[in-house]
Amino acid sequence: MARAPPPLSSLPPPPRRPTVVLLLGLALAFCLAVLSIQSSFFTAPRLASRLDLDSDEVRALSGFQSRVQQCVARRGLGLTADIIDHCKLVLRFPKGTNSTWYNTQFKYFEPLEYNYDVCETILLWEQYRNMTTVLTREYLDVRPDGWLDYAAKRIAQLGADKCYNRTLCEELLSVLLPAKPPFHPRQFATCAVVGNSGDLLKTEFGQEIDAHDAVFRDNEAPVNKKYAKYVGLKRDFRLVVRGAARNMAPILKGSSDEVLIIKSLTHKEINAVIKELPNPVYLFQGIVLRRGAKGTGMKSIELALSMCDIIDMYGFTVDPNYTEWTRYFSPPRKGHNPLQGRAYYQLLECLGVIRIHSPMRAKRVEDWSDIPSREEIRTAHAAAFRLKRHETGQSDQMGPFSNCKVWGTVDPDYGPVSGTPDMSETRKSSNYKKWEVLPFDSLRMEAQEHHVQMGGVSLYKMDGNKLDDLVCVRHERSSS
Repeated sequence: MARAPPPLSSLPPPPRRPTVVLLLGLALAFCLAVLSIQSSFFTAPRLASRLDLDSDEVRALSGFQSRVQQCVARRGLGLTADIIDHCKLVLRFPKGTNSTWYNTQFKYFEPLEYNYDVCETILLWEQYRNMTTVLTREYLDVRPDGWLDYAAKRIAQLGADKCYNRTLCEELLSVLLPAKPPFHPRQFATCAVVGNSGDLLKTEFGQEIDAHDAVFRDNEAPVNKKYAKYVGLKRDFRLVVRGAARNMAPILKGSSDEVLIIKSLTHKEINAVIKELPNPVYLFQGIVLRRGAKGTGMKSIELALSMCDIIDMYGFTVDPNYTEWTRYFSPPRKGHNPLQGRAYYQLLECLGVIRIHSPMRAKRVEDWSDIPSREEIRTAHAAAFRLKRHETGQSDQMGPFSNCKVWGTVDPDYGPVSGTPDMSETRKSSNYKKWEVLPFDSLRMEAQEHHVQMGGVSLYKMDGNKLDDLVCVRHERSSS
């Protein structure tokens, strides 16, 4: 209930209004003037400089966003891209799309739209073109507490959370630990990353896949005459999870040259198998993507991008009307969320990271003009880089080493090749170390030129999805 006003007799006499109003007005004007001066002092120069810097960057990125939007519209098989600003956009599936993937943890079906930061994405993926994605001894030596902390994370069944006994950890890693990177950026011109989707049986990409300079495959995917016309026969690299690594002997049967990259961890049981094999075997070194499609397929793209100029992607479920996760060599089973993967892969294609091949794309003329050119991508990358550096108050000086967090130097002849004294005669007499001892002048000319441009520096990711956490290793002879 509202309270009744007091009687007029109880009210105090009115103040001398003109004097009070005048004083209040002067005080208010003074406060506003001080506030205005402070605000101008602290923000005006910074705002002006930001506008001066950002105008060209924002203009360049806005134009690039339009190109990405057009690319998605023309290549996305129903996907559309809505631009939010110069960096952010939303990829949307058409109404009526069947969301078949149910997330039991959070109890929802896959959404039909996904938000992306194109600036962050292009910075992340273009960085991989200069990266090393194989774990090496030089990385563990240069990274702070590399042997104590990080090495322990790559060894299962160690019995401790740190490598307090470095000798033991070296023994467990040495069989697959090269001293320096066995592979190099731009080592191959064209590469095929082949997934395991049952969609491969709807096309005959086999010969096309085999025509690439290098082919990357996943886990237990069979390569034989039965599936040759669908998936090809060429075998160069295979990325496997730890469970598949236990079965690497039958997986690699028929090829002594196929390189096996283990995605996560090794342990005594896996090492025992490696010691009997003639194949090169290494551990993957890279970040774990949490914002896009998940799984070994995404890691294979990271691996390939660190070695290849052009990546053609086959055998990923990227066409509409997905109903179940299928593999070309086994019955259907529950798998990764298809809509999220399809959206992210389409974004990567329109950023020039991959070229998608699928049943619904098989009959169309291969015209890649819808995808932004390398020059457009370089311009957008430079603009995104300067914008990010300015936002964080860092120097906007461009260069491949601008995100180096840790620096180290090793001798060019540093360290042994991978291996242990107790390896089998089969492995000792094989050519498993051929990539580690490959002469520099036998590399593709583009790889040699890139190596010279980088000053022989190796770049590695350290932690997370951060862009500025690189471990950078120089290769220089000691002056002594």
